[in-house]
Amino acid sequence: MKLSAVQTDAVQELGNIGAAHAATTLSQMLMSPVEMSVPQIKVIDISQLGQYIGEESAALVVFELQGEIPHGGYIIFYITRASAVRLTNTMLGLTDENRPLNEMDESALLEIGNIMVSAFLDATAELLGFIMLPSPPALTIDMAHAAMESLIAQMAEEVDEVILFSTELVCEEHKLDSDIILMPEYTTLTKIVGLLENMIKPR
Repeated sequence: MKLSAVQTDAVQELGNIGAAHAATTLSQMLMSPVEMSVPQIKVIDISQLGQYIGEESAALVVFELQGEIPHGGYIIFYITRASAVRLTNTMLGLTDENRPLNEMDESALLEIGNIMVSAFLDATAELLGFIMLPSPPALTIDMAHAAMESLIAQMAEEVDEVILFSTELVCEEHKLDSDIILMPEYTTLTKIVGLLENMIKPR
């Protein structure tokens, strides 16, 4: 499914609203400012995923999209391992950036991912009038591209492309390399685009 320029702009705005709510919620949770860049929206072919998601070690907090569609795909909070340590250090009051991730870090990442993704989906649901609920989160710490390919293999429908919401977050002068990745089933993507098109049609 290839998006037109108008459809891409509409999805860009949807991502902007969702990611802004996610960043605001994270800022409130950490009680420190979190700045967000304007999300870069890319619709990319699965075969080119490796150009955008590298082989570096990363933490992925994965949610299945549920709600009005029984299996809507996945939404993922993606953060590189180094950034994950910086983020959990901020949350847990630690300073050592060279330490291994432990159970406390994993619990913190699940909580952060859950709050950010829930805020993202709440904001987009309010805009679209279409409910997408997150499943309980699952945390994977692995090579990023390998973890994404494993998820793609589990999707209910054949997937040719994904929507990548690439959003840079900055917290307390620590640059966090993180993304929110929406990986919808074809049915879900079609519904979202249809709802957005109806919203932007001239009255």
